[in-house]
Amino acid sequence: MQYVRGMSQPAKSSRTPATTDAPESAAGSRAAAQRLKMRRELAAAAMELFATKGYEATTVDEIAAQAGVARRTFFRHFRSKEEAIFPDHDDTLIRAEAVLNAAPAHEHPLDTVCRGIKEVMRMYAARPEISVARYKLTREVPTLREAEIASVARYERLFTRYLLGHFDERAHADDANDDPLLAEVAASAVVTAHNHVLRRWLRAGGQGDVEAQLDHAFAIVRKTFGTGIGAGRATEPQPAAATASAQGEVLVTVARTDAPLDEVMRTIEQALKER
Repeated sequence: MQYVRGMSQPAKSSRTPATTDAPESAAGSRAAAQRLKMRRELAAAAMELFATKGYEATTVDEIAAQAGVARRTFFRHFRSKEEAIFPDHDDTLIRAEAVLNAAPAHEHPLDTVCRGIKEVMRMYAARPEISVARYKLTREVPTLREAEIASVARYERLFTRYLLGHFDERAHADDANDDPLLAEVAASAVVTAHNHVLRRWLRAGGQGDVEAQLDHAFAIVRKTFGTGIGAGRATEPQPAAATASAQGEVLVTVARTDAPLDEVMRTIEQALKER
């Protein structure tokens, strides 16, 4: 697998000056914050009731009353009580996509995906007690487990699209049809590593340095799936090349910074043979 960073730049907005949009952006941010606050309050009310009454016995009306809002307010934020268990995934998915879109040109695409999914871990780590209770509940209620699996699939699709968009087509001239498979496998590996660490952390009651554990898991993924994947870059990759001086006193080599050592050595050996 080899990936390259895309060359395209986002189109500049034709609206000027920038200050024109400031009030609208501020209002939008406030509305988004209020929306997330209400979703979390409803989720907390739902979790409290599920713990005391049980999931099946709890109704939407009871959740709304527990949160101090009307039934219609609940349905403005969630379509069902199942959705109330996962109030932050929509916003977290947006943040993860923003990480991908803002990735620096020199960053390896697989590393970008690892940074993107860290937004999910931060979501869980921000409220450990809720996360632990939700984990226990999803183990007991099959419908919630299915909802959780559906949420995971959304992240996998996002990361697969991103990695597929960074393939070096010249490196896959003979097996271009495998590109979707390779991208999906790599994305799934990142998500699986994240979920493994997350479950272990939740089973431990939300204790421990989960980000350090996650970095360790990602290092394993990179070692296993990163072989042959070129680092992201803003320019077209240049093939390794080498020249030797006629006098044999100086040997100049040119190679990509991400080229494997054995490739660099072969380039040097070839240059020496051609003197």
